[in-house]
Amino acid sequence: MRVTTAFKRLLRLEGVNVTDVTITPVLIVVTVALRRRRLVCPHCPFKTSARYDTRPAPSWWRHLDIGTFRVEVRASLRRLRCPTHGVVTEMVPFARPGANLTRDFDDLLAWLATRMDKSSIARLCRVAWRTVGTACERVVADELDPRRLDGLFRIGVDEISWRKHHSYLTLVVDHDHGVVVWGAQGKDSATLDKFFDELGTERSALIEAVSMDLGPAYLKSVRTEGHAPQAIVCADVFHLVKLVGDALDEVRRELWQTLRRLPDDRWAKDFKGSRWALLKNPEDLTDRQAEQLAKIKRNKGGIWRAYEMKEQFRAIFAGDVTRDEAAVLLDAWCARAQRCRLPSFVKAARTMRERRDLILNAIEHGISNGRVEDSTTSSRG
Repeated sequence: MRVTTAFKRLLRLEGVNVTDVTITPVLIVVTVALRRRRLVCPHCPFKTSARYDTRPAPSWWRHLDIGTFRVEVRASLRRLRCPTHGVVTEMVPFARPGANLTRDFDDLLAWLATRMDKSSIARLCRVAWRTVGTACERVVADELDPRRLDGLFRIGVDEISWRKHHSYLTLVVDHDHGVVVWGAQGKDSATLDKFFDELGTERSALIEAVSMDLGPAYLKSVRTEGHAPQAIVCADVFHLVKLVGDALDEVRRELWQTLRRLPDDRWAKDFKGSRWALLKNPEDLTDRQAEQLAKIKRNKGGIWRAYEMKEQFRAIFAGDVTRDEAAVLLDAWCARAQRCRLPSFVKAARTMRERRDLILNAIEHGISNGRVEDSTTSSRG
């Protein structure tokens, strides 16, 4: 079997014949020729048999590695005159327009981006860090289902961060199908405005409920005329529980700093490492964490009051309660939190009172941004 035939079967590039193969110690260069005679515009369906000219230098694309060898595909391409886009280089079937990576390599980088961070991908695949992002953008633009925004009735909106909270991404999830349907960089109302602009007024009018965090930015966009002012807005349970957990953690940090300054360091040693014993759900504690929590309970004090309030708040959402029953439980919790003399819980109670109706909406309609949070790991990088 000839080398060119072997590489044609090995690479399985669409629409080409392999005409030459050059193997160096680190690189395999595969020269191909397009089988079709007609030229196709890379930006529209226009086809023609008339050639404007041939590019003087071959074009090249990075392909999937073979073992330790990098693989590069090269081809001499023609140019055509498109009535809409002018003089352009013909489209190739094995790569997306404007890319110097083959479709297979684009798809590999995009799949890896759902499993690991961009820096690791860049090192594994021997590409630049920015190349990973541009490949993902091409795959999304090419593969995104235009019908994904049809039939949206209950949606969740949330932001995720990367680069140590210097960059943010807004995601929209379809609660009824459990999939992320839209995303854009940014976390303000203008970012979510872009979603509603793409959705259009007719489809926006069909939205029945929206879950989101307690910030005002997304709420402002949803309430804008022509977006979804008719939708029932639900405070996201994930953020509510996290808010109370953060209040508990603030009490823990203050106590830790106090114990560290005591002459007798035994108290600090006993309390050290108690963070997860306090923040995790009781049913998820390890034996050591359960023992730490038992010690904290015996000593009582503000940290135990904070823990009890965290668990009481979580219980509001854990049971099957009606809106009226939840209102009684929430009001009682807020009253206790405001009397507890723990500043972080007083602040949390104030926030809960301000968003009381949104919290009760979440309990009544039973929607949460849990699926959005599950998507954050695969969206960062």
